[in-house]
Amino acid sequence: MIKKTVFIIGTACLTASCTQTAQVGWVSTTPESGFVEQSALKATAATDDAMADVTILTDKTLQEIDGFGGCFNELGWVTISSLNEADRDAVVKDLFGPEGMNFTFCRMPVGANDFARDWYSYNETDGDFEMKNFSIDNDRETLIPFIHAAQKVNPSIRIWASPWSPPTWMKYGKHYACRAGGELNLLDGDPNVSQEGANMFIQKAEYFNAYALYFRKFIEAYRNEGIDIEMIAPQNEFNSCQIFPSCTWTADGLSAFIGDYLGPQMKEIGVRVMFGTMERPNHLLVDTVMQRKSGAHITGIGFQWAGKEAIAKVHETYPDMRLMQTESECGNGQNSWEYCFYIWEVMKHYFNHGISSYMYWNISLHADAADNRWKWPQNSLISVDTQNKTYRYNPEYYLMKHLSHFVKPGARRLATDGDENALAFINPDKSVVLLTANATSNPQTLTVRAGGRLFSVTVPPQSINTFTI
Repeated sequence: MIKKTVFIIGTACLTASCTQTAQVGWVSTTPESGFVEQSALKATAATDDAMADVTILTDKTLQEIDGFGGCFNELGWVTISSLNEADRDAVVKDLFGPEGMNFTFCRMPVGANDFARDWYSYNETDGDFEMKNFSIDNDRETLIPFIHAAQKVNPSIRIWASPWSPPTWMKYGKHYACRAGGELNLLDGDPNVSQEGANMFIQKAEYFNAYALYFRKFIEAYRNEGIDIEMIAPQNEFNSCQIFPSCTWTADGLSAFIGDYLGPQMKEIGVRVMFGTMERPNHLLVDTVMQRKSGAHITGIGFQWAGKEAIAKVHETYPDMRLMQTESECGNGQNSWEYCFYIWEVMKHYFNHGISSYMYWNISLHADAADNRWKWPQNSLISVDTQNKTYRYNPEYYLMKHLSHFVKPGARRLATDGDENALAFINPDKSVVLLTANATSNPQTLTVRAGGRLFSVTVPPQSINTFTI
């Protein structure tokens, strides 16, 4: 039995009746074929009494879209740069070029993260409060060439950054990790072992001052490399103790650091501060920071993982605040279609609760997804066989491309009524984009309308589809 779902879409004829036929572009992805342009569809005039399961409310625009992207991780460049020159250039062009994925808004770490080659910070000299030994030399081997390659394709790419751990000497435990595991073999009661709800960062003025200067040195050093970092978050997942680079903070500790140290330093050099990344469902953590002096410096809030359960309340409380999805959930390295359709559900949740940007996590990893410093297999947009110098695009690559290729910076999300298996946007050029996925094993017939136009299509099983007028 074919399920029938009706969608509504349009461009020029949004309120009045339409007499002209419009062309509808259609691109579809299935497990057998990726991002295939289908024959154009025709949208014709719709009668006033035409029934619809989903109405795209073209006169009800919602949040503005800043863009889509991923994270510039060290292992991303290690794998991509292992390809021959032609393939490497093709991959980079597809990731960041307007004819490809069109990534325009990306993230990077400040120092090592869990997908770095190994632990490092920009200054491991104990007690160097003046940052005399600050250096980004490590990044000249990986992150800087990765970003430069992206800039060649898109010179106006936007970047924000956050640390996973401060320099080890700024932490009570003097270690990059937060808990025992892996090669650490820490004992119970060891001061390296922390817990959620505790400050691992030393809560003293001289350390706060030095860390704010550390951020400033990072921004200025990257500017000298021709890379502008427009926004900083003080800590990735500030509640999470990990065996890889991590650092727990309390909301009180972050408030003190942002309000009196990081915020003023960033204001001096024209860099915005975001609060995040929020990986817990407790919206009160946001309130603590926003309702103190620190709140005056916050221009955005980032959510990932279980933070998605807090976003609705935060959006309600701070309706004018820029909200971001900062790390798409990473999976288990299998890169399955089942997980891809789960991420589609996650995407809808975030967009329906006000986010303006969506970030993928690992852009590229080894074909053996567990081939990394902390042996954690994760999904990625691209998998690279570094020995044979081959690569493949994974299912979530296509899901991201079905959004990022078509939905341009400055687009607005459009409200919809009815069936919830859709996301709709209107671009600055007034074209309307509809994304829908069919995770079932059966075809689905869709009738799509906006304002005065209507079209029908049968989408394949297990498919991702984008329609544009």
